[in-house]
This record gives sequence, C-alpha cells and structure tokens, in this order.
Amino acid sequence: MRSIIAAGLLASTTLASPVYAQDEGDNPAAVFGMRAAILDISLSPSGNKIAYIAPAGPSTEAVYVIDLKGDAAPTPITKYDDDSSQLSSCDWATDSRLVCRIFGILEDNSTPVSYSRMIAIGDDGKDAQLLTQRQSSSALGFRQNGGGIVALDLAGEEDKILMTRQWVKELTINTRLANDREGLGVDEVDVVTGRRSKVESPDANATAYIADEAGEIRMKVRQPTEAGGMLSSRRLYYFRAPGSKSWKLLSKVEVDSQTYSGLLPVAVNSAENIAYAFANHNGFEGIYTIPLSENGEPSLLLSRDDADIDRLIRIGRSRRVVGASYATEKRQNIYFDAELKKLADGLHNALPGKPLINIVGASSDESKLMIIASSDTDPGMTYLYDKASRRLEPLLPLRNFMDGRAMGEMKPVSFPASDGVEVPGYLTLPPGSDGKNLPTVVMPHGGPSARDEWGFDWLVQFFTARGYAVLQPNYRGSSGYGSDWFGKNGFQAWRTAIGDVNDAGRWMVSQGIADPNKLAIVGWSYGGYAALQSQAVDPDLYKAVVAIAPVTDLEQLRAESLRYTSGRLVDAFIGDGPHVKAGSPRRNVDAFKAPVLMFHGDLDLNVDVNQSRRMEDSLQDAGKSVKYVEFEDVAHSLSEGKVRYEMLKEIDAFLTTSLK
Repeated sequence: MRSIIAAGLLASTTLASPVYAQDEGDNPAAVFGMRAAILDISLSPSGNKIAYIAPAGPSTEAVYVIDLKGDAAPTPITKYDDDSSQLSSCDWATDSRLVCRIFGILEDNSTPVSYSRMIAIGDDGKDAQLLTQRQSSSALGFRQNGGGIVALDLAGEEDKILMTRQWVKELTINTRLANDREGLGVDEVDVVTGRRSKVESPDANATAYIADEAGEIRMKVRQPTEAGGMLSSRRLYYFRAPGSKSWKLLSKVEVDSQTYSGLLPVAVNSAENIAYAFANHNGFEGIYTIPLSENGEPSLLLSRDDADIDRLIRIGRSRRVVGASYATEKRQNIYFDAELKKLADGLHNALPGKPLINIVGASSDESKLMIIASSDTDPGMTYLYDKASRRLEPLLPLRNFMDGRAMGEMKPVSFPASDGVEVPGYLTLPPGSDGKNLPTVVMPHGGPSARDEWGFDWLVQFFTARGYAVLQPNYRGSSGYGSDWFGKNGFQAWRTAIGDVNDAGRWMVSQGIADPNKLAIVGWSYGGYAALQSQAVDPDLYKAVVAIAPVTDLEQLRAESLRYTSGRLVDAFIGDGPHVKAGSPRRNVDAFKAPVLMFHGDLDLNVDVNQSRRMEDSLQDAGKSVKYVEFEDVAHSLSEGKVRYEMLKEIDAFLTTSLK
C-alpha cells in the first residue's frame, strides 16, 4: 500500500507560473477536457490574500497565493502529485496559515476505499504540519476519515481550529496505553505546532458535529449501526445549550441512500438560539427554524409550491446563514440579509449576460466578499468586492483557456411524455445553428436523485462545439421538483424515468431539431444506466449509445453495496421485485441494436468498475457492437484532464462513425 501521509505536500516545491492548459489549438476535446484553471479558491481573514488550487499537470495540483496588497502576482507555494489522490481544498486558518484537504482512493482487497488527510502549511510554503492524527502500528483498523473542519474561528484562540477526529481502537496485549475507544470526536488543533486537545469524546455512532458562529459545538448527528456494521435508516440529531455538555434529542430522521423524511437540521444561529432545518412542506422541501430548547416547535421559514428549497446560502469563516436557494428554470437565491440581496441583485443586473451570482468567500468582518459570476456561456469569473469603497475587482477566470470561444446558449424547454405529463429540460444548440435537422445528443443526468440546472456544462459545450444539439431531460425520478416528481426513484420506477428519457429523443425528432438517423444518447453514472436501458425499451430510437461509469445490473449493484456501511440503504433504494431484472441492461442485451461505447475508472467508489466489465462481456457474448475503455487509477468523476481528453476524442470518433 502506498503511503498516504501526503509527503508530496509536506515538502515545499518551487513552481513556475500557473499551468492552465497546454496549447492544443482549436481541438475541442483538448479544450473542453481540461480541468478548470481554478479548482478551489479561498479569501484570507483580512481579505488581503487569496489562495487557490490550480492544475499543474495531468494528476498534479499546485497551491498559489496572491497578496492583494502587494503586486498581486500569483506566488506558487507547493504542489501535490499523486495518481490516486488529489488536493481538493485549502482554507485560511489564519492570515499566514492554510489548512488543506487531500482526498484519495486506494484498493483494500480489490475494494476501492476512500480516505482523507488534513495538512497545515504557511502561505510561503514552509512549516508544513500533518493535522490528521498519525495512525499507530497497533491500530486494529484503517483511519479513513482524516478529519474535517468544524470551525475556523474560535473565540480568543489564535492559531486554533476545531477538527473532527476518527478514533480507531488499538491492540491492548502487553500494554495499558493502547486506545480502546472508537468513533468520531472533535479536537482543538494548533495549525502551527500540530498539537491537539480533545473537545468532544469519540462517539461510535456519530457522523457529524455542528458548531455555532463562535466555534462552540452545539449539535451532534448520530446514525446507529445495525448487525454487520451496516448503517441504520435512522438518523438522530442532538443539541445542547451554550456552555452545556449535556446532549438532548432535537429530531429523528428516516433516511435511505438518497432521500429522507423528518426534520433535518444543518446549521446553527447562536444569536437567536435556533437551528435551520430542511423538511417536507406540502410535497416540497422547505426551510424551517427550530429553537434549540426542549420541546421547541419548528416554524416554516421558506417554501415554494413548484420547487424544493434545497440549499442554504452561508458566507464567511463562521459559515453564517444568509439565505436559501432553489432552482426552477434557473437557480434563484433568496437572501435573508437585505444588504446582500441588494448587492447580489445589483451585480446580476450590472454584469454582462446577467450571470448567476454566488458569494464564495468573505473576510472575518465580511467587509470584503469573494464572488463568482457565471452563466450557461460563461464558465465563471471570480471577483473581490469591497463594501467600503463599493469597488468590484475582477480576479481570476475559472477557465481562462476558453476565453473568446463561442458557446451554445442553454434554453429551458419542456416536452410531453407519452402519458401527457410535461417534462422539463434544457436544450442547447450549436452556436449559429438554425436548430434544424441536426445530429443530436440526449443527455440524461446522473443520480438519479439529482437534476440538471441552467449554467455552464463542459460536456454539453463540447458536443455543441462539434455541431450537436443537446437535450438534458429532468425525467421523473429527478430531485428538486418535489416528492411526487421524485416518485419511487429512478431505479424502482425506471420504466417512468427511462420512458421520459426516450420521449425526449422522440420530441427532438418531432420538432425537426434532430435528424432521426443521427440521434444518440450519452449518460454518466445513472445517466449511463439510462442510456443503456433505453436500448432495452426502444432499441430503434437511438443510433449510438455512450455510457460513462454506468450501472448495468441492479442486483449486482445491491451485492456490491453490501461491502460498505451504506449497503442496506442502497438495498432499500433498489427494492425487490421483477423491476430489478427487467431494469438491468446487462440482463437484456439481446434487445440491443445500436453500437455501444463505455468508459469506466478502476477506482470508482460510486459504481464498481465490474458493472462495465461484465456489461462488455454480455454484449460481446450476444454478438453486439461494443467498445469499452478503462482508465487505471481513476475515480468516478474521471477528473484528470488527460483522461477526459482521451474520452472526448473516443466519443467524437465513435459518434462520427455511428451516425453516418
């Protein structure tokens, strides 16, 4: 097993200027397959410094710091290079120290297992410290969870943060010093020295802790395990009064792998002594507040009768709740803070193209805000807004290598399903196209408990750059549209979901947009499942099928999930009955007529790589046309630029040949 102590980051490395992309001319596969130029960005407590992560090679990330009071030139401070892990985020702990998270995947007895590690490093790249507790050689298990930030600002505690800590039992033979506790706790950690002290004792059933704005732990989330170490469907939320050490039950929630019922608290407002929580209101998810006191009654804060309120808007180092968000045709932000509402509305109307406005960072006093503005045709620009001077300063584009490229505009549409229900979606046409008789891609989203939204999509824009029209259907089984639309979910009610996906293709033909002989379907994850299963339902509709990291066999998915603690939740999500076999593309390959192209990474945690391997075998045994490409040391997202470049080239060639 390779070392996972993140030595690559502990050793500072001098770097050249930021590497955004190699020069590939006007090759769409090279341009759209590149990783974003800015992978993560953070504003310092003073608001005078920025740290960001940028690609520095196919599987390398570099950290850059900009001193806005100096010459504002990016200074490279360190890099991280590993094929099976990546530097995923960096936050400012102080104005001179960063806390960075590494996320990786390794194989344990041929089973992919995730892990994380936390590192502190100076803004000059020096004095790196491993913040994750080092694992003893006598440990009886592997510490997957390297800790997460619970609070960055602690009242009166300079250089200190709160971090979760996974406790692992140790062998007790011939020693009285071994640790015999397990579970998740919280430590106070010094980001300069790495020293730590226990704040919350480990709880074997704890999954999360929630702090208030001052860094005091106010809530704990527990999800008990059942026989065999499987997570139960019951999640318990506890609270305590300020200064108290006594936990009291606040709410009980029933969960499955992708849905829940009950009151789901997610954040604390200490000034009002309340928690913000999600819960169902008349069939749609809404936001409630509930007093952090015994027998406190929840009050509805925000809801709609056409969309789920699915996000809180939080800003600053204390993660202050300032609003909530939902998506209809476009995402809408509702601010509880009048000043921020005025600012966001003003920027939306003033910036070209009326982009989406997201506040992604703030100084400690919130006098300076970091903002990302983006749209369907604009990958995004970061800005710094100074409240005192009312000055908006552009900082860094998220994908500067796409500057000047014509992009397809994403238009909200709806189309009738075979039962008459109107299904929402998004249609994107090639720039300058008349929208008639085009080669077309129907692209169902993953999940299935997810939805497509208006905004920049690199895969959609790749297809439009190659001359394809793209329709993204938010089929029944998608989230965001309420419990009735979600139904039994996209696996148990696959006939409805796949029916909507196929009706999307038929509608494109009926409208004269799609050439019926050049109609393809492309999907990722559940979308890949939908692409394959569309052949089992109507093998004459799509002339080419591309499935990226697809589920291919529901019974196999159930068996694979039982290797993980969430296995029983996935089992319940799939359900039992004849829909399992009938809804498994691998069990229905005899119906296939269109050629199939599949991709998968061999370190996929979401969908096991054997789903694609066995699908390829079944298609070949049935004499069907199939090509399968497998990427080594690659996860579900296939996020490496080199991998995406190769994938897009293969898709382009495959569709060109198949849709002649």
